[in-house]
Amino acid sequence: MAEVEKAESSGLRGAGRRILVVDDSAAQRRLIRLSLEKWGYQVTEAASGGEGLDICRSEGFDLVISDWVMPGLTGPEFCRAWRGLPGAHFGYFILVTSKSGKEEVAAGLEAGADDFLTKPVNAEELRARLRAGERQLDLRAELQMKNSQLEDALSEVGRLWTTLERDLTEARRLQQLLVRGRHLDLGAALVSFSLRPSGHVGGDLVGYIPRGRGHIAVFSIDVSGHGVAAAMLAARLSGIFASAFAEGDVLYARDLEQTEPLGPQQMTEGLNHLLQATGLDHYFTWACAGIDLRSGSVALVQAGHPHPLLLRADGSVERVGPGGLPVGLIANATWETEDFDLQPGERLMLMTDGLTECRSPSGEELGDEGLMEIVRKHAGLNGEAFLQAVEQALVSYNGGPDFADDVSFAVIEWRGGSHQAL
Repeated sequence: MAEVEKAESSGLRGAGRRILVVDDSAAQRRLIRLSLEKWGYQVTEAASGGEGLDICRSEGFDLVISDWVMPGLTGPEFCRAWRGLPGAHFGYFILVTSKSGKEEVAAGLEAGADDFLTKPVNAEELRARLRAGERQLDLRAELQMKNSQLEDALSEVGRLWTTLERDLTEARRLQQLLVRGRHLDLGAALVSFSLRPSGHVGGDLVGYIPRGRGHIAVFSIDVSGHGVAAAMLAARLSGIFASAFAEGDVLYARDLEQTEPLGPQQMTEGLNHLLQATGLDHYFTWACAGIDLRSGSVALVQAGHPHPLLLRADGSVERVGPGGLPVGLIANATWETEDFDLQPGERLMLMTDGLTECRSPSGEELGDEGLMEIVRKHAGLNGEAFLQAVEQALVSYNGGPDFADDVSFAVIEWRGGSHQAL
């Protein structure tokens, strides 16, 4: 018992862990039990594997110490049966044996044993094996706790994702409402719009602004970045433009009937000043075409945006636009306009780079020439039919409706004649 006293003097205790000792020898059980109880363990005894299994069906144990050779169930057989009980896979099983061959050790491990003790049991070795087992139990308990926390976190993430998915779906629907109708019939001109965010929401925006006195401005915007931040700036811009439908804004003439409407150049400079004043780390590209509905004359500003396409009445397509810096990058920047007249049957197409940068499933970019070919191919269609044909051609080239970037464009079809008031 000197070895037991020495192990006890180390101050290491079992901290109330429950241990089942299974051995057909009452003396051996008693010897092991004395040591375990001195170390603070709660000990239960069983005289056979079958008895131990019955006890384990109604009680749980942190550790099991079992003899190998017993009548009825052997130690490995008992271990295998014990491992099949609910919750037992977290326990620590020690086989006590006089066998030390590789085959026997392999058989014990295969049955589910975690460790081995050789007879006669040495108290110091027993305590060392128990400490190793307790470390394993602590790690398993910590892992179980963290798995539980992870499951709770994943459940919460799932709940939040469901909420976010619902909110983003609603946000996408609301963003589509920022486009004031897909088709606008102004008599002398027919204006059509297409907006397809690459995700739930995006930073593209297309629309028009009534300028008064027979003028309208049609625009295409691409806010830098993607996702919610870009969509929020696009929504802010939409709110600014919406003021033109009511009382006007600092960017627009206060009296649309009595004051000469601001042109695309002044509007662009005003937006640049406004964005600079916010201090936001965002900019946007845009193309804005101011159209006189009485004559078909166009004043076009291109601010970092792809060149608009002009589809002539004879089916030819050319790129137009003076170029220029994106809006919001440089304070006091200025822009030029390109002026031209639309002839009956001609169309002007303003679009974001999501069209020209659209890629096929093999990775080939559509490019300017590819887009121009699509426009030429469907030149015989008008209004909504033309818009839908271009949309479908892009979806086909992309290999599906899920684009890598936002895709949006506006088409102004000039028909001439008298115009309708906005």
